[in-house]
Amino acid sequence: MKIAVLGGGSWGTALAHLLAGKGEDVRLWVRDPAVVEGVNRDHENPRYLKGLHLHEALRATCDAGEALEGADILLSVVPCQQTRTVLRSLRPRLKTGMVVVSASKGIETDGLRTVGEMVEDELAGLAPRYAVISGPSFAAEVVAGMPTAVVLGCADRDLGGTLREVFSTPTFRTYSCTDVRGVELGGAVKNVIAIAAGLSDGLGFGSNARAGLITRGLAEMGRLGVALGARGATFMGLSGLGDLVLTCTGDLSRNRQVGLRLAEGQGLDAIVAGMGMVAEGVKTTEAVYELAQREGVDLPITQAMYAVLHDGRDPRDMVQELMTRELREE
Repeated sequence: MKIAVLGGGSWGTALAHLLAGKGEDVRLWVRDPAVVEGVNRDHENPRYLKGLHLHEALRATCDAGEALEGADILLSVVPCQQTRTVLRSLRPRLKTGMVVVSASKGIETDGLRTVGEMVEDELAGLAPRYAVISGPSFAAEVVAGMPTAVVLGCADRDLGGTLREVFSTPTFRTYSCTDVRGVELGGAVKNVIAIAAGLSDGLGFGSNARAGLITRGLAEMGRLGVALGARGATFMGLSGLGDLVLTCTGDLSRNRQVGLRLAEGQGLDAIVAGMGMVAEGVKTTEAVYELAQREGVDLPITQAMYAVLHDGRDPRDMVQELMTRELREE
């Protein structure tokens, strides 16, 4: 099976490495020639996964046409906010009925669309067969062969079962689920809560506060998801609770790092510019906040994070507001 992987960041590289190790014919499309050279010559991504050995069969290219030629599966791992532009530019090269799998996490800020909805928009007429893979999965640990479990959302149960086999290895266990919307929203909203958890930890608020944020953040995730047509039970799985716990507690989490640096007094622009990798939660906070306003869903943690990130509010003030909200049943 030939698989074109779009996006040579840490996660795209990790998935490409995983698939190449299974014997799949994988081509990794990367914009940075230095990364292409590193993958092909040194079997390492020098920018995003420095020091981690990649499978020798993995090949990278800057040529989208080369990556897509004869591909059976298009695995998109480009940042969410760039997905629409990339899909639009590649549409003439894509065949009808192509399997498109997204491993990106986020919601488009302009149109408030998930990646699946962007695929529908930009590939209309090509009848793409869509799936999304998400869950608690740091790229470096996947490349290192550490045990990882994820979920693959696909409305077509048979296709989901096939893709579940494609993406599974003895160290990378893939479950399947037909609730595409739930899998997508879980992977997006957890990044908002992760910034809040990093901020809380950075301000020294302790383990109680972090646990409270995770629990109430999960409630927000489910509340918004159900309002948008997802199944509530999905958020108790790997793309919801699982990814939420990892991203809120693991220091490899870019979104958690944003919160920690905000607590140190660094400005948001400087934090984003200095990270070298995309922290989807910054943009996703804006999108989730606007979705909640549109749907009339109460998301107090998200609202607080929006006020901190986009209105310049003092995080300590927002914590006080959260803690003194009207009391109610859980």
